[in-house]
Order: sequence, then structure tokens, then C-alpha cells
Amino acid sequence: MAGSILIVDDEQKLGELLTRSLQRSNYSAEYVRDPIEALERLKGGGFDVLLTDLRMPGIDGLEVLIRAKAINPAIEVILMTAFATVDTAREALKRGAVDYLVKPFSADEQLKPLLESLLSTAQESPRKPESQSAASAPPPKHAPKSSVFRSQTPAMVDLYAKVEKIARSTANVLLRGESGTGKEVLAGMIQEAGPRAGKPFVKVNCGAISESLLESELFGHVRGSFTGAHADREGHFKSADGGTILLDEVGEVSPALQVKLLRVLQNGEMTAVGDSRSIKVDVRVIAATNRPLEEMIKAGTFREDLYYRLNVVPLTLPPLRQRTEDIPGLIEYFARKFGGNTKVVFSPAANEAMCSYSWPGNIRELENAVEHAIVLGEPSGIELADLPVAIQDFARKRGEFPTQSAVGAATLEEIEKRCLMTALEKTEGNRTRASRLLGITRRTLGYRLKKYGLEEQANRLGGGDE
Repeated sequence: MAGSILIVDDEQKLGELLTRSLQRSNYSAEYVRDPIEALERLKGGGFDVLLTDLRMPGIDGLEVLIRAKAINPAIEVILMTAFATVDTAREALKRGAVDYLVKPFSADEQLKPLLESLLSTAQESPRKPESQSAASAPPPKHAPKSSVFRSQTPAMVDLYAKVEKIARSTANVLLRGESGTGKEVLAGMIQEAGPRAGKPFVKVNCGAISESLLESELFGHVRGSFTGAHADREGHFKSADGGTILLDEVGEVSPALQVKLLRVLQNGEMTAVGDSRSIKVDVRVIAATNRPLEEMIKAGTFREDLYYRLNVVPLTLPPLRQRTEDIPGLIEYFARKFGGNTKVVFSPAANEAMCSYSWPGNIRELENAVEHAIVLGEPSGIELADLPVAIQDFARKRGEFPTQSAVGAATLEEIEKRCLMTALEKTEGNRTRASRLLGITRRTLGYRLKKYGLEEQANRLGGGDE
């Protein structure tokens, strides 16, 4: 089964050995020693699987995994480690790894069968084009503004008061804040509260689309302008004409493309890739970023003139750790959202841990944590052991959680099987919904069901797919 594999490991002999072995089996395999270089290679696209060591100088494999998924959410990641523990492996799987290999391992007996199974699963469930997953997919259902943004903190009260005034204008808006603070939700509120309500609202994640494709995604292209351009394609700016476009992760736009983006903001004109004609568009731009644009300007990686065009109305969303008094209300809201008609009760220990935790992923992480707990625990009595690993570790360091895990001596395989089947039972066998609850891709779910021989048991639940 052919596929394209990127290998990153600071052990050069092992990396080169694996590369040659895979190439002999007709895989397109490339090897790099430096994890930062590997991430740069991923930005160019073209890889199906990333095989990364866990312990490396600079950044470790878990960080590589997180950044790789941010670059390309569809890529499958396999970790290699000589220091495997249940906690490490579980954290890797939680972060999106499809599997892990314990060194030393056999390329022929362990790695290649894993790749064959994984890539055959990928063929059965083809990957969506990047443009669809990044910008054209239906937006997730977020909490109403009165639930997510209701707050007594001065910063949030001030921000919420500004939204209605900002919405009435056509000025460009720059949303600042950490990942998960609700920038996309706020952009939607601005769109719906103003005269462009009901008009097109197009969302583009600039960091999830490779640099080579982003220009075509934003401005469109004409047939024959590059390899694979078999027909004319309308870009997202044209699709948003008369409405609003959200440029999420705008700090990831390359300097070359920033020039063309500046032209749209200055003159309302854009040119499709491969075309000589310019067309006019009427689009309000809301940009969002968690990056320090001012520092990027000093470093020469972000244009100062573009910054001022985007930063007409700046809004900064505070992180959740600065809104601690809002956490109980948010927990209650998400518990109602995911619990349906079932009353969800968090134990005092679980509730205390969630209210004390720093939430580096902010509201998005909190929402995921509540859903995770309801899916894998008993809604009538959610305990610390039902919360995500990061919160359990936090409580353990504070001395609020027993050293012995609630799963006792259960093996990692038993834990995985239990989680997989619990999610499928909760969703009545619907694999797409189950994969969302588990925080993994549907392809990963299919692969792991096959790995553990659970396909027949899963099929008996019915549900199929969406």
C-alpha cells in the first residue's frame, strides 16, 4: 500500500534505516533529524503519515504531534519511544496520535503492517480537500453569546458592550486572544448584529491551508493556472462578496501573500491566480490571531501597512484563567448542552479541579472536558477519574487525586477498548459522532476498531455514519 511518510528522529542511523526499509516497500519515505525542519516540511503538504520520536532535543514528540495537527489536521501521526508508559501513550492518543511503537521494533513485523492497515483505512474514507475542511465545512454549533460571553469580569463586560457599536460599522476588526477564547464566536456575533446579517459569512483558517494553496483558496484561480487546476474556481473573497470574511490565524499568511491581501483591503480589488483581470469585491474583513503581530513586524515577517489596515478596531479576548468566576456557569451550560435531558452532577472534587485548573485551551478546552466527562463517565456522578488526563494530572499535583488511577491495573489496550465502545454506545453506533466525542478522526476510529477486532461488535450497534 503506497503512501508518503515523513520520519523525524534525532537518532540518524535509525531514521535512515527506517527510510530505506520503507522505500524498498514502495513507500515515499523522507527522513529529517530536526523536528522544526520536519514541521516546515509538513507545511508544504504531500505527506500521509508522520512518524516521530518522542524524546528529542529542542521539542519533544508530543509537541511535534500538536503542531503537526495544527498544520494539517488530516495527517496521521505515529510516535516512537523507548520509554513507553500508559500515561504517555494515553496522552499521545488524546492529542491525536493514531498509534505508538515501542523501541526497538521491527519495521517489517510492526511498522509496515500498521502503515498498511492505516493507509487502507484512509482509502476507505477519503480525505476531504483542505479548502473544504478549513473554510467550507459547516460551522460548529457554538453556545449562544449570552452563555459564552455572559460575565461579570470588567474586560468581558467592556468587550460585550462594544460589539453592537462595532457591528453597525463596516470597519475591519482584529480579534486578539489565545486559542480557544472564542474569537470565531465573537466574529459571528459581529456579523449577525450588523447590517450584513444574513449575508455570506465565510471562515478561512489561514494556518490550516498550505502556503501554496492559500492564494488560490482566497482569490480563486483560472483553469490551467497550475497543475491540478482543471476548472475555474471562485475564491473565498468572491464567495463573501456583500458579506464578511473571517481570516483566522492571519499571522500565518506569508509575506508574499500579505501584499495581495493588502490590495483587497485598500482598493477592494482582487485577481485570481493565473488571471490578468481584476474584479471588485465588497467584503468586511474580521481577522483573528493569537500571535504577537507587533513582534512579527519588528522581525520583518508581517507587513506594518497590512497590520494597520486590519487593526482598525482591535478587540482582545481575555483567557479563561482571567475569568475564573465564569467557569461554574460555563460548566453548567455545557453540561446542559451535552447532557440533554439527563441531569449532570459533578462531584465536589471534580468541580473543584475544573474551577482551579488554568485552562490553557480556554473555553474550547472546557467544552471538550465537559463533553469528555459526560461521554466516558456517569452523568449522575462525574468523578475526577472521568475528566481529561491533563486535569487529573493537575489535581494529582495538588494532592487532590490518588496516585493509583481509577482504572486500577487496567492495560492501555483495555482502556482504549472501553473508551471506543463507550463512545459508540453513547452515539448508538454512529462512528462520525463517536470520533468527535473521542477527539480523534473517523479514520483513526476505524483503524483502532480494526486493530482491536471490535468492528463486528461496533457494527451490531447500528448507526453507521452521518
